[in-house]
Amino acid sequence: MSVAESTAPPEEIEPPLGQHGSEEGPHPTTVAPPIMLWAENLTVSFDGFKALDDVTLLLDRGELRCIIGPNGAGKTTLMDVITGKTRPSEGSVYLESRLQNLTQMSECQIAELGIGRKFQRPTVFQGHSVFENCELALKGAKGVFHSLFARLSKADRERIEEVLETIGLADLRNRQAGLLAHGQKQWLEIGMLLAQNPKVLFIDEPVAGMTQPEMERTAELFRSLAGKHTVVVVEHDMEFVRSIARKVTVLHEGRVLAEGPMDVIQKNERVIEVYLGT
Repeated sequence: MSVAESTAPPEEIEPPLGQHGSEEGPHPTTVAPPIMLWAENLTVSFDGFKALDDVTLLLDRGELRCIIGPNGAGKTTLMDVITGKTRPSEGSVYLESRLQNLTQMSECQIAELGIGRKFQRPTVFQGHSVFENCELALKGAKGVFHSLFARLSKADRERIEEVLETIGLADLRNRQAGLLAHGQKQWLEIGMLLAQNPKVLFIDEPVAGMTQPEMERTAELFRSLAGKHTVVVVEHDMEFVRSIARKVTVLHEGRVLAEGPMDVIQKNERVIEVYLGT
């Protein structure tokens, strides 16, 4: 991959007049949705190397955002910081309001606030049924005591059934998870997160290893989640990104290189040079 040095600030796509207000004040019919998550001025250094360098990411409520960039761009580190796995040397992260800085909280505390994360490899309970996997995820969100002793309430059962319908596995609710196809395991793990009703979902390379029909079904799933949840997809498969992208953030060498609609991003010369054109 040919990587060009870039020290210029990230390119920004200006919203249409009135989307975020104007000098005359905001227009009620075109007010932008409230911000769900602020990640501001994040810097992470490892032995002098800046994995993130002053990165800011703002996510609207119900937004579907794609994050792309070459290997080593900082995508995983950004997710690590927001979910509490890594502490930044500078910067802050807020969810819904600016009352609590998530960078001072543990991974468990952040998850309880409503930020879920799915890693690239599916990690389901192979020996349990599809329904039981969602049940364990739901109970786990409520604590150890609840997981060991509590029975599912009617509301819990309805929640799991709703999730199974959403991920397309309702007809396989009794199938052992270890017998599912690769794509189905990915959907099940997404369902396990949805059972906990997260406000923000970070999903890492979901279509790696999927067949074309599985990719198309996954695209439908993500589009259906947008609006109900804030969904962030990190992905290298550009065909898939084009099929779901509404707004794209491009990372390169730990910085935001560009951000905006996909049709604009894929024409950006700097993005083509460091990523899309290789």
